Amino acid sequence: MFLAATFALLVGLLMILVRAVKGPTVYDRILAVNAMGTKTVILVTLLGYVSGRTEFLDMAIVYTLISFITTIAILKFIQKGRLD
Repeated sequence: MFLAATFALLVGLLMILVRAVKGPTVYDRILAVNAMGTKTVILVTLLGYVSGRTEFLDMAIVYTLISFITTIAILKFIQKGRLD
């Protein structure tokens, strides 16, 4: 079951990567990168669950926060041209 879920997540990541490269607008690319971050968090959480190590869940939470803050910063930079 774990292999099937991992394979499905990796196929989804590949499809999202294609959208990030080919996206017609910058917002499509940002959305694709954000979705890749979400899929990565799901993959890390799944790996932590299967291996029984709770440290992976903490890493997933930290990665989620970093991904969210990065997305907000990039959108602000695109909108205003600066980060202040």
